[in-house]
Amino acid sequence: MMLRTLAIGLIAASLLTGCAGSKKQEDIELQQQNAQELYDSAKTALRTGNYPSAIKKLEALDSRFPFGPYSQQAQMDLIYAYFKSNDADSALALADRFIRQNPRHPNLDYVYYMRGLVNYGEEVGLLRDALAADLSERDNSNARQSFKDFSELVSLFPQSKYAEDARLRMVHLRNRLADYELHVARYYMQRQSYMGAVNRAKYVVEHFPKTPAVPDALNLMISAYDLLDLPELAEESRRVLKLNFPDYRGRID
Repeated sequence: MMLRTLAIGLIAASLLTGCAGSKKQEDIELQQQNAQELYDSAKTALRTGNYPSAIKKLEALDSRFPFGPYSQQAQMDLIYAYFKSNDADSALALADRFIRQNPRHPNLDYVYYMRGLVNYGEEVGLLRDALAADLSERDNSNARQSFKDFSELVSLFPQSKYAEDARLRMVHLRNRLADYELHVARYYMQRQSYMGAVNRAKYVVEHFPKTPAVPDALNLMISAYDLLDLPELAEESRRVLKLNFPDYRGRID
């Protein structure tokens, strides 16, 4: 038994030594490659979906050749590789750095787009879709930041090839943010904080006027004003609801 345990230990030790040696050899090879070799091998890793390898090579390129001909493209590729590896913090930090250092780069629209996409992915990623019963009940900071990022892209580069997709994502994000505010308004209603509910519902109507949440927000305002014994304000909300949403099936009488 002791011999068997010793043998297993020796095998494990040799495997660890082999891994360490292999990693060291890989680091040596990276140090020996020039900028073009690093970039070409990184692009190959990106094309095959080997993002950890691509990140290692692009980071080496960015570190060793910060002012070379591949520097800026390598940084943009690295933002994408971080994004695909679900490393949002690194992707956002590098995107901010790129925008700060390259304010007139011809592909700056791509970096703005990727920044929005990273925050959008954090907001509605596959894992969150699977685990969250109602996204409107989750923290909305990523949605707000993603909307801001896409808004900057559309404002600064209205003719960008990424602008149309950004606009479509902004529609989704506006609906998401409106749903969040409506959720908070309902929470206040449940806690009998009726003026707080009115304020959040009014925010939906005033700031997200074209979202599906608006009729429900108006309906909530009617109920809250009734409970606050403010019949004139309740009637005004009722008129707005009937005028703009005549097919609404909620309580409007």
